[in-house]
Amino acid sequence: MVLAFFFAGFWSVFAQGARQMPLIPLPISVENLSGEFRLQATTAIWIESGVDTPLFAATHLAERLRKATGHPFPILFKKSPASARDVILFRKSKSSLPSDEAYTLEATGNSIVIEASTFKGHLYGVHTILQMAPPGVYGTRRVTGELKISAVRITDAPRFSWRGMHLDCSRHFFPKEFVKTYIDMLVMHKMNVFHWHFSDDQGWRLEIKKYPKLTSVSAWRADRGSEYWYIREPQREGEEATYGGFYTQDDVREIVEYAAERGITVVPEVEMPAHTTAVLAAYPQYSCTGGPFTVPTGSIWPITDIFCAGNDSTFHFLEDVLTEVMELFPSTYIHIGGDEADKKEWKTCPKCQERIRTEDLKNEEELQSYFIKRIERFLVSKGRRLIGWDEILEGGLAPEATVMSWRGTRGGIEAAREGHHVVMTPTSHCYFDYYQGPQEHEPLGIGGYLPISTVYSFEPVPQELTGTERDMILGGQGNLWAEFVPTPQAAQYMTLPRMAAMSEVLWSPAERKDSLRFFSALMTHLERYAALGYNYARSMFTVNIGLSVDTISKEGTVIMFAESPFCEIRYTLDGTEPTGSSPLYGMPVPIKKTTEVKAAAFLKGERMGTVSARTVHLHKALYRKIILGNRYERYTAGGPYGLVNGIKGSLSYEHWQGYRGTDLLAVLDLEEITSISTIGTSYLKNTSNWIFPPLEVQYSISEDGTNYEVVGTFSTETLAAHETASVVTFGTKLQNERKARFIKITAKALPELPNWHGARGGKPWLFVDEIVVY
Repeated sequence: MVLAFFFAGFWSVFAQGARQMPLIPLPISVENLSGEFRLQATTAIWIESGVDTPLFAATHLAERLRKATGHPFPILFKKSPASARDVILFRKSKSSLPSDEAYTLEATGNSIVIEASTFKGHLYGVHTILQMAPPGVYGTRRVTGELKISAVRITDAPRFSWRGMHLDCSRHFFPKEFVKTYIDMLVMHKMNVFHWHFSDDQGWRLEIKKYPKLTSVSAWRADRGSEYWYIREPQREGEEATYGGFYTQDDVREIVEYAAERGITVVPEVEMPAHTTAVLAAYPQYSCTGGPFTVPTGSIWPITDIFCAGNDSTFHFLEDVLTEVMELFPSTYIHIGGDEADKKEWKTCPKCQERIRTEDLKNEEELQSYFIKRIERFLVSKGRRLIGWDEILEGGLAPEATVMSWRGTRGGIEAAREGHHVVMTPTSHCYFDYYQGPQEHEPLGIGGYLPISTVYSFEPVPQELTGTERDMILGGQGNLWAEFVPTPQAAQYMTLPRMAAMSEVLWSPAERKDSLRFFSALMTHLERYAALGYNYARSMFTVNIGLSVDTISKEGTVIMFAESPFCEIRYTLDGTEPTGSSPLYGMPVPIKKTTEVKAAAFLKGERMGTVSARTVHLHKALYRKIILGNRYERYTAGGPYGLVNGIKGSLSYEHWQGYRGTDLLAVLDLEEITSISTIGTSYLKNTSNWIFPPLEVQYSISEDGTNYEVVGTFSTETLAAHETASVVTFGTKLQNERKARFIKITAKALPELPNWHGARGGKPWLFVDEIVVY
């Protein structure tokens, strides 16, 4: 029944007509007409008199078409031709459009006409034309055959005014040319905000004339590229700082101009009051303690070394910096960070405590509010607006501030209800540094799991908001934090194709979203990435392998699926690698014993992703009743039967049951007295991400559920500061087969993170899966 529903949906993609166009993001309306427009040697590009010269849009179109065809495509400035034939015409809209980014496009056998009120609309129309052409127009080689554009009438405008992408250039420095490429990636997806994160603890990347140490000191750190981010050794005394880089003011002007020409607003972020250790390494007098500091080589937590809020010179320094920033960036918005500020130093700093008294503040949270409000007054006096992460709500929100809600949507909802504008960017849907496929198939990342289908499901306007509250949501953005993204190639891999999903979320009408249509268009979109030479991820082709068990007969069937529905899955059950001639998966595959399953996605005979391998376990505890003494949090492993569903957890996060700060206490009921010989459980060890194996595991058995006998006890060794992530299994093989109905499993969790951990004292996670009984 499920498969029938899927194939009905699959074919509905094509029921709209043979000319379903692979457009991303999807326009408001697309009306197919009869005929087609031929791009030939005589075709010209005309910019009609009276149009606000969309020179870049026209030039960009001409350059792409020239490379693809070898034809000249001259750009002409003329009055509207009496009989428009064989032209691509840029025309100023004669009717009212819903926004300055809206456009209409009409292609017939004679012409293509783009109407818009501003150059942005014309530019978006150009990218629609390019997406209507073969993907090869994005490349540098001649496209074989005649280029044709299907006759069509399109009306289009974005849903949201803020359609952003963020790039962290502090944790890893990206060259100027890649920043431009990143902007090109935004333009291709009709996004309009580039959030440039160039300051953080691990590096300051912007030349400030008045404070040269920001580039001579703050822009460089000791090179620890061979060490894991979370446990890097700090810079040693006398050691030279060699890793880093910065953008000169001329670089910034060039990038800002490059972005503006393409309809992109660059929003700079100057972090305060926290995430400033790199700054304090150069200017320790603006801290509470006076230092000394070095630029961190990797992660630091908690972030206690922050700007002193009781020192007026701190604000003079920040105003000087912001003044130069505003001279470089014409953006209305200036992002000031505001997140993750540990107030430890403020609580003991005499100047900060004096500020609390003189300003009649209640506590350090209100002191942060004072800090943000003071900076906002300065920005407003210069005609700018402040935007910050949702922590700026703490202690009271600045009067005109805009909130960027990242810790879920709660902060955004609160701000919208208070009448503040909001940009939604929750970690659950918008953090592109998270894994986009099973971890064992992906490059090293920060953790988390955010496949492209989850990005596409994002709805920026929470249901809790009503009426005018909904109007306070400006839009959303994807964020790329770079702790584990060291190169431009890695940055492209993490953002593409998830940026395509985000672009449609933020541009297209909510009611027009259709995941099946999107994935269909995405297959062509990937060809565009390939033509451009972009390093995109193929994670959506990774095959997920699951097990379905009849809870009565206990018979099992293997289920396989990939995010992309437009591929075929081929598999093996004997441990060999699947090929294009291996069995084709269509219906769940029955198995009668523990089996090693391997599978991969294929398209036109080509393997599209990596080979997935998973052992599915048919054992005596499968889908038996289990009673838990403590409740799992956040990570469910699939729910109540998560520990006995036949699938063991791997290095990814989706198959584990998580306990935070509590022990695993489980009693398994086999429903009848059963002969057993082996009991085992597996645990994830990923200490850098707060996940620790248990200190002790104990197995007990009973026939009546009252009188238990201990049959196995295991202890773990002391863990070092960092060990490679792995799965730890504790199993006991009974000397003689025993009879039991009940099995009790106790796994004692580490009570708190050890002193060597960056988040020492916090609550660690215990990840468990699966309880296997033979």
